[in-house]
Amino acid sequence: MLTRHAVSAIGLWLLFIAAHLWLGLLNLHGPGNPFGDVTIVYAGWAQQAYAAGIVVGVDIPWVYPLLAIVPILASVSFGIELIGATWLTLVMLLNLVALGFLTRWGRSRSGVIIGWWWLAFLVALGPIALGRIDAVTVAIAMVGVRLVTTHPRVAGVVLACATWVKVWPAALILAAFIALRERWAVAIAAAGTTATVVVFALLAGSGGNVFSFVAEQTGRGIQIESPVAGIWLWQIVAKVPDSFVYYDSSILTFQVAGPGVDAVAAIMTPLLALVVLAIAALGIRAARTTARHGGSALPVLAPLSLALVLALIVVNKVGSPQFVSWLAVPVVLGLLSSTMHSSSSSSSSSPVSDGIRAHRSFRMPATLSIAIAVLTQLVYPFFYDRLLFADPLVVAIVSARNLLVVTLLVWAIVELVRLGRPAFKLPHATPSTESPMEKESA
Repeated sequence: MLTRHAVSAIGLWLLFIAAHLWLGLLNLHGPGNPFGDVTIVYAGWAQQAYAAGIVVGVDIPWVYPLLAIVPILASVSFGIELIGATWLTLVMLLNLVALGFLTRWGRSRSGVIIGWWWLAFLVALGPIALGRIDAVTVAIAMVGVRLVTTHPRVAGVVLACATWVKVWPAALILAAFIALRERWAVAIAAAGTTATVVVFALLAGSGGNVFSFVAEQTGRGIQIESPVAGIWLWQIVAKVPDSFVYYDSSILTFQVAGPGVDAVAAIMTPLLALVVLAIAALGIRAARTTARHGGSALPVLAPLSLALVLALIVVNKVGSPQFVSWLAVPVVLGLLSSTMHSSSSSSSSSPVSDGIRAHRSFRMPATLSIAIAVLTQLVYPFFYDRLLFADPLVVAIVSARNLLVVTLLVWAIVELVRLGRPAFKLPHATPSTESPMEKESA
């Protein structure tokens, strides 16, 4: 007879696949053309590489780090006309591998519970959870954070590969370097991976194009879904002169225009750097405090990762809906790091609510992330066309979503401050040869 855990694990895997099929249908046939980046933009880059021999990031500057071209080229393996189905299959397989690591292939009770939360998050976020290059980085980074305490060198390689697909997982590497005793193992592995990518790119003749994604980002305006764009969206609602939404054809995105927008856009990148440095300083303080009291710095890793990832969303002039998918990784990390004292689930509650209840230290981030995902899906793809015309209701929805993101950042920062207080003491863990992230519920 199957145990309750076995039933939960089997159900998770089956519904995980079903959710990907549903999200795939929404991408291919749903409203708002949510799959346009894959079937139009990515397809164009792949066709250019195969037909003309011009590889973005090598032969010409590109908006993404170099390894992003790998899944894009792989998605046309069965022909350009099947790029959509191939991309969705590739992402589903990557997510299944990540789920396997998360649940220890179904053996981890806590991993299965957290897997239910991830499933709920994917469904809440909608088609954008699969339809961008970010989906690839989330799957790879999920594997990296599962390995970070047990195999730090492998985790460093994995997280560096994710960073060379899209930059945001660098926040996870920085958090690991600050919080973990094995920081140099992670850092050296990540640096070696980066050096390998750069050397191969230079040998392929990339020259400075291998770093072109840095300059491509700094020259952008303020995208309509970024938190700071709300200033001008509400001005457009109020019909303030010279405030409007426009399409930037060079970077294929909608941005806001209005009084002071250029000045704010110019300071956003330096401001982001300052916020990241400030959060890093809080992380260093928290890690030193916990170490001084004889505790593990592991509890610092999750809120620090969450704060750094959120900073890349909140203090950013770019605000694409797929950025919300990044939240899954630090939240899963936080839930994993809380499993030491998790309790068994009650038979009357759902797997998702069990997961949130069993890991109370990350209950608020887990719950808020689901709410943020739901609001994001409402805006994109369903009401995105109305956002372009600054419909007050849709502007209110995106503003509420951004307010929740800011709230989550404040929570993470407050948690770091709390961990860094001189009087704060972590309870001593029961001696064990296992990493806390590998312990399971009783």
